[in-house]
Amino acid sequence: MRTKTLPPEQRSGRKGGGFVPALFHVLGIVLIVAVIAACIPLTVPKFFGYEIYSIVSGSMRPEYPVGTVVYVKDMEPAKVEEGDVIAFVRENSIVVHRVVQNRTVEARFITKGDANEINDIDPVPYDNMVGRVEKKFPVAGHFLSIFNTFVGKIYFLGVALIGVLFCALSSLLKDKRGKDLQEKELLEELQREIDRQKEKKTG
Repeated sequence: MRTKTLPPEQRSGRKGGGFVPALFHVLGIVLIVAVIAACIPLTVPKFFGYEIYSIVSGSMRPEYPVGTVVYVKDMEPAKVEEGDVIAFVRENSIVVHRVVQNRTVEARFITKGDANEINDIDPVPYDNMVGRVEKKFPVAGHFLSIFNTFVGKIYFLGVALIGVLFCALSSLLKDKRGKDLQEKELLEELQREIDRQKEKKTG
């Protein structure tokens, strides 16, 4: 009676051979997803009109500690209310401070850092306003500072490439294993045929 030959993936005792390819595949996917997940908060918001900045001084503590990432969106300066936190240009730098007064007649703001005892000395002209802070993410600024450097970009690109290589290696190992199993099955089938022919001759 001839027995039915099962496909390689269904053969008992051979499933364990797929552990290494599966492991490489999972590691590759995890690395790629991690890089994508890390880049999304730093890139996608720009398509929705947000500017992204990192707090580098302690003037807005405790609500905005050093390392906080803020999403800033453009809006009409006249609509800014007292207590709003805005980003503005001062001496070629971006400053994030809270609005104490919005002097619409003079078209300028009086601002103050939360941790400072007195208001900022210089009023902020409307033209210097970048936008109002809409969202904040503490600690993320440390990550942003790395990502914005050339070395940081190379690092993230390297991690993504390693993930792609792991996935490619997983596919190669799966293909090789499949071919090995097919060759082994062909040899086994050939050996069975030889045994049958021997049995016929002796019979």
